[in-house]
Amino acid sequence: MIFLKTDEEVELIRKSSLLVAKAHAEVAKMIEPGVSTLKLDQRAEEYIRDNGGVPAFKGYNGFPNTLCMSPDSQVVHGIPNDEPLEEGSILSVDCGVLMNGFYGDSAYTYAIGSIDAETQKLLDVTKDSLYKGIEQAVVGNRVGDISFAVQQYAESHNYGVVRELVGHGVGEHLHESPEVPNYGKRGRGPKLQDGLVIAIEPMINMGVKNIRQHLDGWTITTADNKPSAHFEHTIVVRQGKADILSSFEWIEEELNKK
Repeated sequence: MIFLKTDEEVELIRKSSLLVAKAHAEVAKMIEPGVSTLKLDQRAEEYIRDNGGVPAFKGYNGFPNTLCMSPDSQVVHGIPNDEPLEEGSILSVDCGVLMNGFYGDSAYTYAIGSIDAETQKLLDVTKDSLYKGIEQAVVGNRVGDISFAVQQYAESHNYGVVRELVGHGVGEHLHESPEVPNYGKRGRGPKLQDGLVIAIEPMINMGVKNIRQHLDGWTITTADNKPSAHFEHTIVVRQGKADILSSFEWIEEELNKK
């Protein structure tokens, strides 16, 4: 069942989503070669709790940490560890917060030090594909219009669009209806109505679209071990133009200082 949100509920989701954005900015301050994903995870948890939130992922279906940290060929749901990050790699960071009874959810893929031009292009195209999807998240369109926009843009650059993992509704639960795939046909799927809050989250692979799940039950990697990027915003569908409830602004301010 799809629940549309009141304006008051949207503002509570915005507060949660902006705390996610600021937790990401704390990660962005610290992210560099030599730091461990576990250290970044601990800082994010501390920041979220200090600011009145609860990490949404910790304990979710048994997930052990605050952040999903997925380097290089890991697509999503990577578990933080003690290994130092390496120059030239990339790291997808997915963060969720529960505050005032509502969730926020956002992901960003970071460059660790200097990365090669080919990998930078993957990050740029994946992020751009997110905004192509958001452009379609308006009253009167359907979920398939978002899906098609993401897929068409990513595949025009010969990248693989992950099929098995999708965006989703957000509200009093972390994952609500409808599912928002990153591939599909225009004019298909549930109709987008004013007040529908969804997370749009392209997961785009440099190589093939296929993925494999690891024995830890969480980590998912590309089938060909080529890099994968992931960007996500929580948005609310509105007439004419979607309202983005999360933000990359503080992340990019920190990254631009480096």
